[in-house]
Amino acid sequence: MTDKTALKAGGSAALNVLLFGFCLVYLFPGYIVLVNSFKNRAELYENILSLPKTLSFQYYKTAMGRMDFLNALGNSFFVTFISICFIVILTSMCAWMLVRRNNILSKIIFMVFVTTMLIPFQTLMMPLMQVMGGIRDILGIPMIDALGGLVYMNIGFGASMAVFLYHGFIKSVPVSLEEAAVIDGCSCWGVFWHIVFPMLKPVSVTVMVLDVIWIWNDYLLPSLVLTSKANRTIPLSTASFFGEFTIQWNMAMAGLMLTIIPVMVFYLVSQKYIIKGVAAGAVK
Repeated sequence: MTDKTALKAGGSAALNVLLFGFCLVYLFPGYIVLVNSFKNRAELYENILSLPKTLSFQYYKTAMGRMDFLNALGNSFFVTFISICFIVILTSMCAWMLVRRNNILSKIIFMVFVTTMLIPFQTLMMPLMQVMGGIRDILGIPMIDALGGLVYMNIGFGASMAVFLYHGFIKSVPVSLEEAAVIDGCSCWGVFWHIVFPMLKPVSVTVMVLDVIWIWNDYLLPSLVLTSKANRTIPLSTASFFGEFTIQWNMAMAGLMLTIIPVMVFYLVSQKYIIKGVAAGAVK
């Protein structure tokens, strides 16, 4: 082995060790949550880094009861699934039309979408609640303390980023494919659903993953919209362990693990599509 080869191998090994160290630092909070979810309060306060003395799911069972877990899980699944479906369908169609029209109006609309990404939600939340309350009082549409109202707001807040991602990807879709479909007698609706939308699968999965993580873990917007216990989502139910004067850390950790697991499963299932999307975007 030459000196150059040995130096290269040593540099590669050092880089792997460095990356492994970064991974450990990144995963360390997850380790803290996991090990402390099995401890009683005495063990937790004694040493938060040590492994639990006994492996018992007692605190998970108690946490599920306190959170009304199945009801909160169903609410979170409903809000997340319906919001994602509408975001993907509506924003992909919107971005396609903005790219293909390519006139002054479409450019202005696209810039409006991009600009709204820069507006902090905290500056909008009070006017938003006033407007939604007015819609409820005047039109009788239940926008406050209703899962449908939360879905409607999620669609609005998630549209900007999704349009931005779809807009960049659709530019790489050949127009000749759409023209060939039109020559064969395909309608505008058919061109999108049979030609364009299937080609958007990589970026659609990327949008889904980003929005699932955001919607599933969102606490601020649901805390403003949902007031009744029956409509609570997972983050709102988990917040019940954090009282004004005391915090039940062991059950809070168990509740947090129950919150994280569905998102982790979704990400692991869709990971290969994200990698394909990044690779396809790099090649195009």
